[in-house]
Amino acid sequence: MWPGVAFGAAPGIDSGDTAWMLTSTALVLLMTIPGVALFYAGMVRKKNVLATMMQSFAVCCIVTIVWMVAGYSLTFGTGNAYIGDLSRFMLNGIGAHISKGTDIGFTLGAGSANATVMTIPESLYMMFQMTFAIITPALIAGSFAERMKFSALCLFTVLWSLLVYVPIAHWVWSPLGWVAGLGAVDFAGGTVVHINAGIAGLVAALVMGRRHGWGRDDMSPHNLGLALIGASLLWVGWFGFNAGSAVGSNGRAGMAMATTQIATAGAGVSWMLVEWLKTGKPTALGIISGAVAGLVAITPAAGFVLPGGALAIGLIAGAVCYFSATVLKHALGYDDSLDAFGVHGVGGIVGALLTGAFAYGPLSATDANPAGVVGSFHQVVAQAEACGVTILWCAVVTFLILKVVDLVVGLRVTLTEETEGLDISLHGERIG
Repeated sequence: MWPGVAFGAAPGIDSGDTAWMLTSTALVLLMTIPGVALFYAGMVRKKNVLATMMQSFAVCCIVTIVWMVAGYSLTFGTGNAYIGDLSRFMLNGIGAHISKGTDIGFTLGAGSANATVMTIPESLYMMFQMTFAIITPALIAGSFAERMKFSALCLFTVLWSLLVYVPIAHWVWSPLGWVAGLGAVDFAGGTVVHINAGIAGLVAALVMGRRHGWGRDDMSPHNLGLALIGASLLWVGWFGFNAGSAVGSNGRAGMAMATTQIATAGAGVSWMLVEWLKTGKPTALGIISGAVAGLVAITPAAGFVLPGGALAIGLIAGAVCYFSATVLKHALGYDDSLDAFGVHGVGGIVGALLTGAFAYGPLSATDANPAGVVGSFHQVVAQAEACGVTILWCAVVTFLILKVVDLVVGLRVTLTEETEGLDISLHGERIG
């Protein structure tokens, strides 16, 4: 992330920056509960609605604790190029900036060549980053919806957060991260959140296998009204996700907000038109899926591109993700239940690569890098390297984690439990 403050500036809390980041943090949390919870719940069958919402809520609780205990420290502690340290274990010392009611700023990566001075309290930066750590495993659940044990989900969430999310976030976003050192950029999580979640979801879908009756039984969404409400909450919350990643109330945040809106609209229209031409009917599920694809694709680019580039990213992402979620999935025969890979994985890759093509230097210029990040073939290559690293690490480690979880508690519910529905079989509850 690019805080939008000059290197070497005097430390201090800016009330405007802090107010915006408090708002942004709440908006990003809104994306998981209730955003993802409603979006996913509307797309599963009625017998799995509560279980699907329970997954998002439980992930929120579990990751909050994991992040507080060690996740934040290992991600943003100074450490080295590959992992942070435990200087903030259990958030030790995070209140040191508060003295007699007066807040002072903190420095991210203190002591390193790329140390970045912040204008918000560290407690708030920790909370903002926590909401990103929360939504990522919640997104993965869309790929194995309607068939994973709840106990398996809980254990998987802990292990995956520490072994996949934390290292990649450190590599990309820490001032010392080795992927950042390659010249790759990711404004708000194209690699860290979306490619990460999409690849993990694909691996989980392949390891667990298809739902019983896939391709034969009716698995159409239970309530598209819920899905549309969830997608709408995601759209609104995404302004905190992207514009908040400027880590300040400034011109870059304003541009990130504008590019987010434009790309999302472009992708929604693009998906709708392609579907309309292919099937003869534009659907509600189609346009909301396209909008989410646009949100995903603009995420790595939001603070690096101008509105024209944002529109191009949205139009391309909507069309590409339509084919990945329909044609590609059925051609290869994997059951990515709610298209976590088709939308988040593929959309994240498209957005990350196009960031390298459309980046406008002055948006990211700093004292240390007056030219900023400029669109070029060299930048596209750097973006591709970051995508490749993320895909490789995530795929291998996710596979190993799933195998360990399967040995410890088992991954998949029984055929009887899946047929009965996870609401009753796992939680003893059902909707009316």
